[in-house]
Amino acid sequence: MLNLNHLSFTYKKGPEALADVTGTLKPGIHLLLGENGAGKTTLLKVMAGLLRPANGEVLLDGLSVGLRSPQVMRSLFFLPETMEVPFATFGELARYHAPMYPAFSAADFSENLAAFGLDGSERIADCSLGTRRKGLTAYALALHTPLLMMDEPANGLDINSRKALRAIMARCVAPEQTVIVSTHNISDLRDLYDGLMMLHRGRLEICRPTDALACSLESVTGAAPADGALYWEQTAGRYHSLVANTSGEPGALDYALLYSALMSTAAPQVLATANR
Repeated sequence: MLNLNHLSFTYKKGPEALADVTGTLKPGIHLLLGENGAGKTTLLKVMAGLLRPANGEVLLDGLSVGLRSPQVMRSLFFLPETMEVPFATFGELARYHAPMYPAFSAADFSENLAAFGLDGSERIADCSLGTRRKGLTAYALALHTPLLMMDEPANGLDINSRKALRAIMARCVAPEQTVIVSTHNISDLRDLYDGLMMLHRGRLEICRPTDALACSLESVTGAAPADGALYWEQTAGRYHSLVANTSGEPGALDYALLYSALMSTAAPQVLATANR
């Protein structure tokens, strides 16, 4: 379990990047959303122990990430959007880096690479952005760390590679793992998400399991805005509305529509309904 307790962080000569971020994440795949500059990458770096918060702490299974103890650091891995790798090939990366991670599976690494059309012998320095992302993502998912954080994992991937990424995650992520995916490409892994985190201007406005959230809000499409719609958009002559879910059962929830609603003047009412 991952606990974020009243985190704040401010860069030198910059505005506050995180403000009193508090939330609890149980095992599962969690979608991290937020506008550019919302603090998503900063939050991932704080959770990975790469940045020290001005206030608050991150606890992974009760242990402080900020202390960077060997026990904690081998239990997490952060795959940033760009990553410098001091190894010649993906195979060499696994050979020398993976021994620090006790749950690493060489068999899963090989299978993940093959799913992306790779074999591990590719020279990283000569790889395109997409090929680098495929190799590093294949490696990250084979580590099987209790906490895995990925920043824009589908960046640079073509359509078939995004399908492969989805299949690899469905196969590799164990029930006891906590995986956080920060992305603007919401649809790539849509049906895999177990939780949603929503950052806005450095504040964590939503941190809930997707089933619980879908019991509070649901998306409805029709020829006119739904009665009592909290927010709606019109696309190709159809109206897509966000409404309060009063059925007691999880409904269909469009994350892109929810994101747009939270960026609009309807945000206070939508948030009140989402977090009820």
